[in-house]
Amino acid sequence: MIKQVLKAAIAVSLLMCSGLSVAKEEVVRFATTATYPPFEWVNEHNEIVGYEIDLTNALCEAAKVKCTFTNQIWDSVIPSLKFRRYDASVSGLDITPERLKQVEFTKPYFKNTAILLVRSDSTVQNFADLKGKKVGMENGVTHQRYINDKFPEVTTVAYASWNDSLLDLKNGRLDAIFADTAVVQEWLKTNPTLKTAGEKVTDPDYFGIGYGMMFRKGNIALLERFNKAIDEITANGKLKTINDKWFPNGV
Repeated sequence: MIKQVLKAAIAVSLLMCSGLSVAKEEVVRFATTATYPPFEWVNEHNEIVGYEIDLTNALCEAAKVKCTFTNQIWDSVIPSLKFRRYDASVSGLDITPERLKQVEFTKPYFKNTAILLVRSDSTVQNFADLKGKKVGMENGVTHQRYINDKFPEVTTVAYASWNDSLLDLKNGRLDAIFADTAVVQEWLKTNPTLKTAGEKVTDPDYFGIGYGMMFRKGNIALLERFNKAIDEITANGKLKTINDKWFPNGV
């Protein structure tokens, strides 16, 4: 009887220790706007996938944490970080001086550019041709601020998602879309009635610094762990492997 009691006590003790171990596992909660292939989108199995998801998983492994992803409307990402609903965000995020006033960013891991997308029959060749015309983009993104600052004579139309703007462009309700070059290239694979216009935009105040992961202001300890992880996967070749998988022909 005593042996049975001891065995039961040991079993309960092991179970409690196991529970404590799971409870102590560090989890980093990532918000992402999964409407932006090839960086992140929801596949047919309702899974969030893409370049930045593979990248984040590799970084979390290097940082020895578990990462989770939640699909979030872009407008609410920064407020959600501030209110601690999430710990970080990865979602095609340009590192800009304006955003650095509100959040922390890791070092860049992807060099970004942006370009205009128009219908194949369009005569638009550059931003000058868009005077008085409508250009679509997702609400609150860097692209919107760039056009408003540099080309105030162009009308920007903000959408809840890029997919909505793409539909309006094809149906003639927009004259152009201004988006990241890698995303535009992805759209062109399945939209033969569209084409790019003008040169790639690399203005460092808006796009030239590159993509980074976004963290809550002051969360320096976690930020530095991910900066070290970026260095690690760069040095061991994992970053190149991920880049080659998603962008075999470059961007």
